[in-house]
Amino acid sequence: MNENHFNRMKNDDGFVAALDQSGGSTPKALAAYGIQEDAYSNEDEMFDLVHELRTRIVTSPAFSSDKILGAILFEQTMDRKVEGKYTGDYLADKGIVPFLKVDKGLAEKENGVQMMKPMPELDELLRRANERNMFGTKMRSVIHEPNEEGIKAVVDQQFEVAKQIIDAGLVPIVEPEVDINSSDKEKCEEILNQEILKHVNELSEDENIMLKLTIPTKVNLYKELIEHPRVVRFVALSGGYSREEANEKLKENDGMLASFSRALVSELNVDQTDEEFNKTLQEAVDSIYDASVNKK
Repeated sequence: MNENHFNRMKNDDGFVAALDQSGGSTPKALAAYGIQEDAYSNEDEMFDLVHELRTRIVTSPAFSSDKILGAILFEQTMDRKVEGKYTGDYLADKGIVPFLKVDKGLAEKENGVQMMKPMPELDELLRRANERNMFGTKMRSVIHEPNEEGIKAVVDQQFEVAKQIIDAGLVPIVEPEVDINSSDKEKCEEILNQEILKHVNELSEDENIMLKLTIPTKVNLYKELIEHPRVVRFVALSGGYSREEANEKLKENDGMLASFSRALVSELNVDQTDEEFNKTLQEAVDSIYDASVNKK
């Protein structure tokens, strides 16, 4: 494990950019950027366009290690190059810690939750992640209802896979998202908090994770997890909130950094000049950094 990356993720101010929209969500990401589906005729062309967008983001002067600690990448982005270097190396040279999204998407809803689909090729993916100098990984499940059995299953699965990732020498970001539209969001979060605590308390001193959760309804609910010695850092997803709303909620929660996706890039457009694009991205970066660092 890269000790510099570890210390940076544990101690420095900033946030984690989520640039990991994958196959299913790529057309939506491109459409939000102003590229409609008739602009590409197959998946290869679509991924070329999305890599151009990601390249434009990570090479922007606004995307700097002053305010950005890490970035989560999609597998294809990891395997492609930015200015002649593999994306992870390009980011690391900028002082930004690279992570890889490793899940294969969500299973159908059952017991009020969506587990992760099976990942039979995970060992091979983790081998490649190490080869490409990734520091850590990220994997997402979703909780819709306060079903204790369902939430326990989600957390058990997350930590089972997390152990496999730790054994490969990487730091897993465990992401059991609570749907912001859940009618019992607060109850879901109470159960989730208890289940995660059980697992982190069982980790040995050389087993470290990160957490990425929905910003809780009850302010500072996750304080014990945030301060837990086995949790390198605690980041929050934007989950469909607007940037303004996500930032406001984030500011109320001590020790919680942002790891936003849509809320980071929502105002970027393919037709912007580089000057306009960089200015728009800088405004987003500044506001998200502020919400991560300057608490109420």
